[in-house]
Amino acid sequence: MLDRPTETNDAMPEGSAEAHADAPIDYQRELLSFGAFLVKFALLVLIIRTLLVSSFNIPSESMQPRLLIGDYLIVDKTAYGWSRHSLPFALNLPEGRILARSPERGDVVVVKHPIDGTDYIKRVIGVGGDRVLLIDGDVWLNGRQVSRLPTGRFDIPATENMREASYGNPCFRPAFEELSSTGELWCHYPRFRETLPGGRSYPVLDLMLTETDTTGVYEVPAGHMFLMGDNRDRSQDSRFPATAGGGIGIISEERLVGRAWVTIFSTDGSAVWYNPLSWFRAARWERIGEGF
Repeated sequence: MLDRPTETNDAMPEGSAEAHADAPIDYQRELLSFGAFLVKFALLVLIIRTLLVSSFNIPSESMQPRLLIGDYLIVDKTAYGWSRHSLPFALNLPEGRILARSPERGDVVVVKHPIDGTDYIKRVIGVGGDRVLLIDGDVWLNGRQVSRLPTGRFDIPATENMREASYGNPCFRPAFEELSSTGELWCHYPRFRETLPGGRSYPVLDLMLTETDTTGVYEVPAGHMFLMGDNRDRSQDSRFPATAGGGIGIISEERLVGRAWVTIFSTDGSAVWYNPLSWFRAARWERIGEGF
């Protein structure tokens, strides 16, 4: 017996995908769905920025050599607990921190300025109960001199963003300037390695003897911090009383935003928006991924 093909019904069942292939698009429903997605995404970003991490960029030379102008870094907001100062926007909430933890000497932290509320990034030198003193640039902590050894020069090209931030004096003083054989301006700074009690070690710059290289004794109250920039002669920090746009004084731990975690991008400031190739040339790729 010969097999015969089975007769089929070309009509598609109602409700199938093919039956609705030419159905009109419900633009109102699509718009509402997309709007709901955007709201959920914005809430997710807000939660991450409020509770977990946030990004910051470096606008000054105060933390050279570890941080350069044009560096972008991620700050860990879980490191010390949360307060109203951790929020990405200002709210008139009570003081205090949830799951509060104190920083350790040597941590690089972001804090809110006690007067104008701007973000400052500095290194913790003294914690509650410490006595901090500087003599000729050397830090003394609780009566003992902190080890500081010279480690040669710190050499850096004078980048566009350094020129902009320093109003045309990227190397601070002519004594630190040098033109290369190709005519490029370089900055050369004296570099040291400082080691705190407990073993935390990091490079610092100390360009010259200034009046802030020798100070009186600073007594750090409980729940407070004594912070300094790694570039000792170009940092407004706890050596200076708190003033808007200036020093921060001995600052409360309540004003902690978080702890510096990792550098995620860096640019020398030479990029122009209309030339995508300049975006890649301006990037300092070797700095990406540096931790603290």
